[in-house]
Amino acid sequence: MQNTSQLNKVIAFLRSHPNQRFTAREIAIALVGQYPEYYDYKRQNSKQKFVSDNDFINQIVAEISSHTTRILRNNSNSLIETQDQPRPRKYWFNHNADNEPSYTQDQILEQEIDIEEVDSKSESEIKSEQDLYPLLIQYLRNSDLYSMRLNEKRSKNNHGKHGNRWLHPDIVAMQPIPDKWHTLVQTCVQAGGGDMIHLWSFEVKKTITRSTVREYFFQTVSNSGWANYGYLVCVKIEEGGTEEELRMLSSLHGIGVIRLDIENPSESEILIPAQFKIQPDWQSINRLVEENKDMEIFMTRVASYYRSGLLLK
Repeated sequence: MQNTSQLNKVIAFLRSHPNQRFTAREIAIALVGQYPEYYDYKRQNSKQKFVSDNDFINQIVAEISSHTTRILRNNSNSLIETQDQPRPRKYWFNHNADNEPSYTQDQILEQEIDIEEVDSKSESEIKSEQDLYPLLIQYLRNSDLYSMRLNEKRSKNNHGKHGNRWLHPDIVAMQPIPDKWHTLVQTCVQAGGGDMIHLWSFEVKKTITRSTVREYFFQTVSNSGWANYGYLVCVKIEEGGTEEELRMLSSLHGIGVIRLDIENPSESEILIPAQFKIQPDWQSINRLVEENKDMEIFMTRVASYYRSGLLLK
C-alpha cells in the first residue's frame, strides 16, 4: 500500500472524505502526514534539494495541481470535481449516499484504483531530443496545457542558410484561463480585455553542461522569449556551477527551467519558474506563423478559442 502512486493516494483521500472540499495544499499536508515513509523516501530520492519542509510541501502541491486533468479523466466513478474560481482550486468527491457506501482511505487504496500511467523511458532509450517530446507533451497535458510540436522541417526557409536559426521552439502550448467558465462570462472577460489564453514555449535538451549552459539558454531566449512563459527543458544538469549559472541568467531574462523526469513524466519539476510576460511578442509570433506551418495550425487553435471559447483538437 505504501507503494501506491501519489495520484491514487489523492483520489483515495478525496473519496474517503466525501463532499468535503480541499485545496491541493491541504491534500498535500494530509498525505505527507498519513504516509511518512512514502514521502520520506520520495524526499530523499528527489533530484531537487529542499531547504525546508515547506519547500517539499510546495513540490507536492505542484505535482497534485499538475495531475488535475488525470484526476478528472481517470477517477473510477467520474465523481471527483474541481472548482477553479475563486482561487485556490478545490477538489472534492461528489458522494451520492444512495449509490455508494462509504469507505476508509485504506479500503479504497486496496481496491487498486486503475489510473492510466504514462509510458516511461530509461536513460538508455533516450537517443535524441526528439525522444523527449512525447514525455514533455504528456507532462504538459497533465498540467492543463494544450501543446503541439513545431517541426522545423515544415518551415519555408526563405531566408537562406541559417536564416531561421534559433527561431523555432520545440514545443508550444496554450493555457486557456477561463476554459470552464460559461461562454457569457468568457465573452465579458474578452470584452473587458482580460486574459483568455496564456502562451507557453519550450526548448528541449537532454543535458545542460557548464560548457553549453549559455548557448542553450540564449537559444531559448531567442526562440521562446515571445511567449507569456518561456522554458528550457532538460533531463540532466551537470554539477559544477551549471544550475547557479541558470538561476543567474533566469533572473536577468525571465526564462524558466523544467527538469523532465523520463521515468515518471508526471513527477517532472519546475526547477526555476519563468517570469510571466504580460503581453506576448506578437511580431515574433507573426514571423513564426509566416515561416512554419505547424505554428500556423497552433495559432488557428488559439484564434478559435478567442472567437468561440471552444478548443479545437
